[in-house]
Amino acid sequence: MVRRSATPTGDQLDIGDIGTPLGAVSFVVLDLETTGTSATNSRITEIGAVRVRGGRVEEEFTALVDPGVVIPAEITLLTGITQSMVATAPPLEEVLPRVLAFLTAREHTALVAHNAPFDVGFLKAACERHGAVWPDPPVVDTLRLARAVLPHGQTRNHRLGTLAAFFGSPVTPNHRALDDARATVTVLTGLIDRLTPLGVGSLEELRAVTKPPTKAQRAKRHLAEGLPERPGVYVFTDARGADLYVGKSNNLRRRVASYFTAAENRQRIREMAGVVAGVTPIVCATDLEASVRELRIIAERKPPYNRRSRNPERVRWVTLTAEAYPRLSVVTTVKADGAPYIGPYASANEAERAREALLHALPLRQCAHRLTPGGTDGVAPCVLAQMGRCGAPCDGTEPLDAYLEHAAAARTAMTGDPDAVVAAHTDRIAELSAALRYEEAAALRDRLAAFLRGARRAQRMAALAAVPHLVATRRGPTGWDTCVVRHGRLAASAVLEPGTDPAAFLRALAATAETVEPAVAPQSAALPGETELILAWLEDPATRLVEIDGEWTCPLRAAEAHPEMTHWAHGRATAQ
Repeated sequence: MVRRSATPTGDQLDIGDIGTPLGAVSFVVLDLETTGTSATNSRITEIGAVRVRGGRVEEEFTALVDPGVVIPAEITLLTGITQSMVATAPPLEEVLPRVLAFLTAREHTALVAHNAPFDVGFLKAACERHGAVWPDPPVVDTLRLARAVLPHGQTRNHRLGTLAAFFGSPVTPNHRALDDARATVTVLTGLIDRLTPLGVGSLEELRAVTKPPTKAQRAKRHLAEGLPERPGVYVFTDARGADLYVGKSNNLRRRVASYFTAAENRQRIREMAGVVAGVTPIVCATDLEASVRELRIIAERKPPYNRRSRNPERVRWVTLTAEAYPRLSVVTTVKADGAPYIGPYASANEAERAREALLHALPLRQCAHRLTPGGTDGVAPCVLAQMGRCGAPCDGTEPLDAYLEHAAAARTAMTGDPDAVVAAHTDRIAELSAALRYEEAAALRDRLAAFLRGARRAQRMAALAAVPHLVATRRGPTGWDTCVVRHGRLAASAVLEPGTDPAAFLRALAATAETVEPAVAPQSAALPGETELILAWLEDPATRLVEIDGEWTCPLRAAEAHPEMTHWAHGRATAQ
């Protein structure tokens, strides 16, 4: 059964990374009654939902469901739902599409429930059981929210009935789905009313609330006043003017204000609120420029409350040394020696895994001896040579020409086609898995993924770094966000506004762009993180290439052709 009320009017807001305003969110407040507590073994008997937007009830949904199983007596006693009541009700496979349609009927919809994991778990299980796709809406749990907003002593407990009475709900929860959903609406409204004065104004902020803002946070809210609502970088400083934290946003004022609300739950940032004395805004023309400037400032100033991107210079590369008998080495700098390099890697361990991947596939020497053609007499072969894992050029077992073939194969794998390394690993991983040696197989998979990530990163970076001048554009909120990239570095950024002569705009932007000298390949003329940001922006389907000098290409069968292997352990690599 569906009941409707008047739909509120109002324009939809587009606010970028500051979140969806609570007034623009359609909250679907939902409650289920079930035959038990297990989403796997129990079944739904009743569904009730209320759609609320801007504080007004727009629509209600309620339906009894035939669970297809006997309702336990204790459940009937609790809910009042009897076997005879559901005997003529439709089964869940008929009701579920209507529930999902109700949940997805509006843009900017959030699912709300009291103890939401329970209700969401049952709905997900139902979707899996009946072949439906779970829409995965953002979820607001009023139980978790109440625990964060209402401290102990303010309410006896955080049960729905207690909270409904506390906030003056006209409906008393009675373990019937629609009445419980209506009571949850009152609880949600009461919690939002308490959080709004604390600066929580968006859905994203509401979902982030875990505890009330500290006294220090509330005292510093004035720091956001007067900041522009423009994209840019913000720098928090202490009383001496020392930098504490650097961030970026599409809307400087709103983002800075969020640090002093209940939505900010990072402990170190809450601690920072006690010492922050000022904030310096740096307005940027485009979002890409803001992202790049944030990286540059963090790398230069190393603010103590930033955890990521503080030390981009501490990277490692894997290279095939430029000597008569090349070997693989992990280094900290790239030299103009003509040797191939892959990386950069954020940790020495990750670089070492990539090196081991190459050594697994190719019998390159691992010793550090300085070997010259014809000058290898008197050098005893190492254990690896005795095991057949090295051609032993040190004692002349393998002639120079044969050894250089292995080195050439390594160069090809690093700069072009990595198939030799991929094949060697996938074959061995299959053997180990068949023998139930899963830990060894996982170690090889880690090595392969590390190698491919470094090769992919170096190849992509080198391709863009070879381009001396490139101009691209993308439609933004006020015009066309246009950027000049030179040798992988952002050289200029501006917005082409409606009514502006495009040709004159591009000439002026190119003329005033930074002059950039190329770096030693495969490095770009910027921090690796900056070049990767630019690559992601350029590769977005919404970005249009305007002009380019030279060619921007990657090898056809490069590491880019193995995305499933370069990304499978992305979370682990990021953590390192």
